[in-house]
Amino acid sequence: MDGHDLVRSVKFVGTTQGLRAVLSAWRRRRTDARYLPPPAAERARVPGPVTGAEPCPGGGVVRFARSRLRVFVATGGAVFWGWDGAEPLPSYALAGTCPEPDTRAELEPDTDGGWRVVSERVTVTVSRHGAVEIRTPGGVTLRRELPPRWWEPTGVNGRPATGRSGFDVPGTAGPAGARWLLRSEVPADARFFGLGGRAGGPRLRDGTYRLWNTDPRGGFGPGDDPLYITMPVQLVVADAGTHLAFYDNSWDGRFALREGEEGAGSGHDRPGTSELRMDGGPLRCWVVTGTPARVLQGWTGLTGAPAVPPAWALGPQHARWGFGCEREVRRVVDGYREHGLPLSALHLDIDHYERHRVFTVDRERFPGLPRLAEDLRAEGVRLVSIVDPAVAAKPGDTVYDGGSAAGAFVRDARGEELRGVVWPGECVFPDFTDPLVRDWWGTLYEERLGQGFSGVWHDMNEPVSFAPFGDPSLPRSARHSLEGRGGDHREAHNVYGLAMARAGYDGLRRLRPDERPFLFSRSGWAGMQRYGGTWSGDVRTGWPGLRASLALVLGLGLCGVPYSGPDVGGFSGSPSPELYLRWLQLGSYLPLFRTHSAIWAGRREPWEFGPEVLEHARAAMAERERLRPYFVTLSHLARLTGAPYVRPLWWGTPGDRALRDCEDAFLLGDALLVAPVLERGADRRAVRLPRGRWYDTATGEVHEGPGQVLLDAPLSRIPVLARAGAVLPVRGADGGPELEVWAPAMGRTGGGLVIADPGTGWDQAEVERYTTRMDDGRVVVERLLDDDPAEPGRPVRIRGLGTP
Repeated sequence: MDGHDLVRSVKFVGTTQGLRAVLSAWRRRRTDARYLPPPAAERARVPGPVTGAEPCPGGGVVRFARSRLRVFVATGGAVFWGWDGAEPLPSYALAGTCPEPDTRAELEPDTDGGWRVVSERVTVTVSRHGAVEIRTPGGVTLRRELPPRWWEPTGVNGRPATGRSGFDVPGTAGPAGARWLLRSEVPADARFFGLGGRAGGPRLRDGTYRLWNTDPRGGFGPGDDPLYITMPVQLVVADAGTHLAFYDNSWDGRFALREGEEGAGSGHDRPGTSELRMDGGPLRCWVVTGTPARVLQGWTGLTGAPAVPPAWALGPQHARWGFGCEREVRRVVDGYREHGLPLSALHLDIDHYERHRVFTVDRERFPGLPRLAEDLRAEGVRLVSIVDPAVAAKPGDTVYDGGSAAGAFVRDARGEELRGVVWPGECVFPDFTDPLVRDWWGTLYEERLGQGFSGVWHDMNEPVSFAPFGDPSLPRSARHSLEGRGGDHREAHNVYGLAMARAGYDGLRRLRPDERPFLFSRSGWAGMQRYGGTWSGDVRTGWPGLRASLALVLGLGLCGVPYSGPDVGGFSGSPSPELYLRWLQLGSYLPLFRTHSAIWAGRREPWEFGPEVLEHARAAMAERERLRPYFVTLSHLARLTGAPYVRPLWWGTPGDRALRDCEDAFLLGDALLVAPVLERGADRRAVRLPRGRWYDTATGEVHEGPGQVLLDAPLSRIPVLARAGAVLPVRGADGGPELEVWAPAMGRTGGGLVIADPGTGWDQAEVERYTTRMDDGRVVVERLLDDDPAEPGRPVRIRGLGTP
C-alpha cells in the first residue's frame, strides 16, 4: 500500500478502528510469543541408507535407516510419494477419495541398490540414499528430488522429541514441529509456472516465493509477493516434457527457484533448481506428467473438476465499493442501457450492509433490495453480493448470537473466542475447518437469496484482521478444528478461504438445488476450482497493474483455477482513458469480465472517459457478447478436461522455447490468439505465433507461424487472430447461434467443439464435434455423429477466404 492508500484506509476505517487494530496487533504478537513453542535446539536428520522395501499395490514402502518413503502410481498415471508415514489423506486439496493405485505398476530393485516403480506413463526411481526421480517411459528425467532434510526439536540427551525414533510413528505425517527442506532439479531448459496467483508471472523467474495467503494492504503490482492465493503447485515445461508437482502441505513455506543454463561451466548443463522450505507439516507430493492438456486433466482428476458458472456470469459485470444507495445503482444500470452497453451483473460491496455487518442490509440506503433485484433481473441484470467471513462480535447481532451459541468461531490458545478487527469493528471468525460450522454458515446464504442476489463473492478471507504492523491475519496460535484433528492457524491459514468457499457453495446448492451456484473468492488453495473462481483482488491502477492482471489469470489457470479476471481499470486509482480502455479490451477476453474500484478511486463506467473511449468500449463489449457461446463452450470444456479458458501460447507446442518465454499474449481456447496492448501509447505490437496459419480477425490478413509478426493495434482494438480451420460458436447478427469457421490451409484439416448452455441447472451438456477441410477451393464443415459426418445443423459463416 502506498502512502495515499494508507491515509485513505485510515480515513475509512476510522480512528477508533485504527486504535483497535493497533491493540489487536499487539495482542496477536503477545499471544503467539506466549503460546507458540519458542525456538529450541534442533537436530538435523536425513533418510540415511536404504535398508529394505515392502511392495504394495502400485508401488511400495522403501525403508531407510532414519526414515521411510511410500511411493505409488495411481491408475491415471499420477505419482504419489510421502515421507515418514505421510499418506494422501487427509487432504483439503483432493476431491473425495484417494485415487486407486495402478495394480500393474510394481516395486522392483534398481541397478544402484535402490528401487523403482515402472508404469505405462511414468517411471519412478528411488536411490539408495532417498533421491526420487520422475522419468518418462523412454527414461528421460523430468524431475529429481534430492534426499530431504528435517530439523526436529531435540528432547532429553539430544534425542528427537517425538516418536521412538522421530519418524516411525504409525499414521502420522512426520514429527510435530519438524521443519524440512527439499531440493529438486529439473532440465536446464525448463521454465517454472504456477504457485497460485503471482503478479510477476506467469513465468516464474529466479527468486523466492512465499506460500502464505496475504492481503497486500490496498493494492499491488508485479513486484509484490505473496498475494491472496498461494499454492505449492509447480508446473514445469521443458523439451523433455511437462509435469506438475504438488506438495500437499498448507503450512507457511518458501520456494526458491533458479532456472538452469545449458552449456554452463565446462560445456555441461546446469539444471534448474527448486528449493522448498516448510515450517512444518507433512512431506508428501503428487506429480502428474504428460502434455500440458494431459497434465491439467490429471490435476483436476485429483483435485476436482472446475465449477461451471451460469451463462450470465460469462457476460460483462460491474462493481464498485461505494455505490452508496439504490438510486445510484439504478442510475448506473440505466446508463448501460442508454449507452447501448451490455451488462449481465452488478455487484454490491460492503457499503450496502448495515454498519458493514455481513448478511444485513442498510434499510435507509437500500429500502427495497428484493424489488431492486427483481427489476434489474427483468432487464437481464443479476445482483451479486459480497460476503466477508468476519462477524461483528456484538451480542444481539443475529449471526454472532447464532454462531456463538453453536461454538462456531475460531478460539484463541486459552479456548476463548478469538477477536480481531475488520470493517464492522471487533470481530470473530467462523472456523470453516469444522464441518458443522460449514453447515451452519451455509444456511446463512438464505438471507442473501431472499434479498434477490443471484451470486456471491467472498472477500477478506485470507483471513484478514486489520493490523498496522505484522501479518494482517489471525494469531498463528489460534485454534482450529481441522476436520476434528485439531491444530492451529499455522496449518489452517492457507486453507481458510478454500473451506469458506466450500461452505458457501454447499450451502447455496442445498438452498437452490436446481441452480448452479455462482461464487468466486479472493483467497483459496489447491482445489478451490471445485467451488468457483477468483479475481485479481486489489490490483493497483497503472500500466504495471494491467500487466499483472494477465499474469494472474494465466498463472491461476495453470494451477487448475480457470475462471478468474482482474478489476478492470485497477482497484485503487483513477486510470487515464487510454489505460482504462486497454484494460477493458483485455478484460473482454478473460473469463471473469468485471470492472471494480475502491470508494476513493475514479469511476469505472465506460461513458465517464469520453465519447471516443465509449465508442471503442462498446465495440469490445459487443464482441464479448458475440463470443459468449464460445465462453460457454470453454467453461464446460474446463469441467470436462481441466483445460483453462486462457492458456499460454506454448499450450499446444511446449517444445517451442520462444513461446515458453512469451508472457504478453495468450490463447483463448484453441481457436483464438489474443495480444493485448500493455504499454502506454502503443499502436502496434509484436506478436509471436505458434505454428500454423493465423488470420487477423479484424483485417482477414494471413500470417504463418511459427515466427513473429508486427500487427496494428489502434486505440479501437487489440490484435486478435483466429487459427486456420477453427470452428467457433458465436451469436449471429440476428442474436441466434452461428458457427464461425476460419478456412483451413490447403491440404490441412481443422475443427472444433461446441457445447451449448444446458440451462442454469445440472443437466449434462451435449458436446458437438465439427471438422473442416478444403475441397476444391470450398470449405467443407461437417458434424461428427458417432464418428459419421453429417450436416452441421447450425448456420455457418465462412471467414478467411479473402474477406474480413
